[in-house]
Amino acid sequence: MSATNIHSVLDELLNRQDLPLEAVIDRHFSPAYRQRTNGCWDDRAGFTRHAQKLREIVASARIEMLDELRDGNRYADRHRVHIARRDGTHVVQEVYLFAELDIDGRFLRVEETTLMLEGTEADRNIGSVQ
Repeated sequence: MSATNIHSVLDELLNRQDLPLEAVIDRHFSPAYRQRTNGCWDDRAGFTRHAQKLREIVASARIEMLDELRDGNRYADRHRVHIARRDGTHVVQEVYLFAELDIDGRFLRVEETTLMLEGTEADRNIGSVQ
């Protein structure tokens, strides 16, 4: 299996909602997956709840890759997610992400910080909403 990347993950999670969520999670995330977003840790089950909630509120997303680096099982990127919400509003988040991949090339651990560039105060937690 080739190593995953955040563009593929976000595209499948947000734009390919015809794909079963569990299949997307299994393809891109290790069973032992952990994520820290803006200082708050979550496990794979928590992340799955987050992804499900995103699918409920996001109509579509455009992922803009700004920087992407890979070194063995280490992965880092800086990307922007341009979100069209189902309620007609728009949100733009810039994300600084550092990750570790498992032996199968799936995300094992992600640590990220988000910066809201456009949106309302209520959108500030879209990176960790459940």
